Amino acid sequence: MRSKGSRAIAGRMGGECMAGIIVAFPKAEDAKNIKNLLVRNGFSVSAVCTTGAQAIGLADSYGKGIVICGYRFSDMIYQELRACLPPEFEMLLMASRHILAECMDNGIVCLSMPIKVLDLVNTVDMLLQTIQRRKRHMREAPKERSGEEIKLIHEAKYLLMDRNNMTEDEAYRYMQKCSMDSGTKMAEMAQMVLSMLK
Repeated sequence: MRSKGSRAIAGRMGGECMAGIIVAFPKAEDAKNIKNLLVRNGFSVSAVCTTGAQAIGLADSYGKGIVICGYRFSDMIYQELRACLPPEFEMLLMASRHILAECMDNGIVCLSMPIKVLDLVNTVDMLLQTIQRRKRHMREAPKERSGEEIKLIHEAKYLLMDRNNMTEDEAYRYMQKCSMDSGTKMAEMAQMVLSMLK
């Protein structure tokens, strides 16, 4: 049984992040069985399909998530599917041990069939947490400033130094603090400083 913590992660993934869990197997019955296993364990499965093309179309509409799939479809094999998925998608490949032996070291998470429920649940949890961490990291990563924004910040900084007798460091820290306090970007704050002091 899954912990409350892991259920919370799965819930958040389905809502806030709009991550999709797509189950794709060539046999509809296999796909439905995996979906039912996941649903019984608290996951929200977005879609079930039987071809690689369907999985790609669904993945494009979700933008981020997990494709849980078999090795071969009528229209492609798992490597072709992987190559066509959005970069924010993880793949969980499920196949026999014999087939998985050929798939090692390709950056795809694998589970051998027949599946153990606990292994499936823990692996999907782990992949959802990976997506969550990636999203958080991207949100926290500082955005590149354009040349125009850098120019604005420099202009405002030098204006503050000139008008308010500040050092370069003090002027920068002042704008940074105002930017954080007001929830605006540094470039926007620089624009405000320029329009007030010019």
